[in-house]
Amino acid sequence: MGSALKFIDIGANLTDPMYQGVYNEKEKHAPDLNDVLSRAWDHGLAKIIITGGSLEDSKTALALAQTDGKLYSTVGCHPTRSLEFEQNGDPSLYLSGLEELCKLNEGKVVAFGEFGLDYDRTKFAPKEAQIKYFKEQLKLNEKLRLPMFLHCRAASSDFLEIIGSHKSLVEECGGVVHSFDGTAEDVKNIIDLGLHIGINGCSLKTEENIEVLKSIPDDRLMIETDSPWCEVRPRHAGYALIKTEFPSCKKEKWQAGSMVKSRNEPTNIIQVMEIIAGVKERDISELSKQIFDNTMKVFFKGRM
Repeated sequence: MGSALKFIDIGANLTDPMYQGVYNEKEKHAPDLNDVLSRAWDHGLAKIIITGGSLEDSKTALALAQTDGKLYSTVGCHPTRSLEFEQNGDPSLYLSGLEELCKLNEGKVVAFGEFGLDYDRTKFAPKEAQIKYFKEQLKLNEKLRLPMFLHCRAASSDFLEIIGSHKSLVEECGGVVHSFDGTAEDVKNIIDLGLHIGINGCSLKTEENIEVLKSIPDDRLMIETDSPWCEVRPRHAGYALIKTEFPSCKKEKWQAGSMVKSRNEPTNIIQVMEIIAGVKERDISELSKQIFDNTMKVFFKGRM
């Protein structure tokens, strides 16, 4: 089955062990990433940006991106992994590693990130460390001048203050606050800064999320799966607007070519798009083209 719609998944964690058939360090089935990608291309995915969440993860993401002309990558360190900067005693080595990856892979690195703040998970990295290395990575990107793939969870006040102090960088390079689940006020502040907003299944869980979605201008929207996480589940507020569903099986009963129950993948981006179009009462073809164009202008502006 093909798709008349065309998508760019701005955030897919394709380096996750689940695509190698490994769940919680236990092998459940054969690696099936090739099947996952084949499904994606067959269902309207034109490009996928693989998320780099650490220095090592970014290296793995880039190696994968090199295998297919439609795969790209981000490079950066997720806020919950901020303490990695200090593991070897010299944070500058980690920063220079990120810088080198970006400079040596200009054709494949389309954004700096994922980086930002996450106050929901300070057990992995305290606020002080997150703030410090958010600022350090922004300072690095002042040199690199790449679009930004940003993370903000339960930290909007500090996030907006810090990113707002780099206004010229945002204005020149742009970026997206991905996996957005903030308030309508957050939407206004993010838009006023000149950033875009990325929506996935985790952005569509509650009725409040749905109301906030209505306030996001069409020309500031991007979509993503954040796979293998953030699938749209039956208990989520947006689920009723889904029109396209795919058969899946439990990981223990996996067969070649099957989608895995409760493991998200880029093909499911159509469901995110259907919910957004339904909430906004927009023609899905027109809105998906708008979102595709938004994404191209920020991450692929030299290739349009």
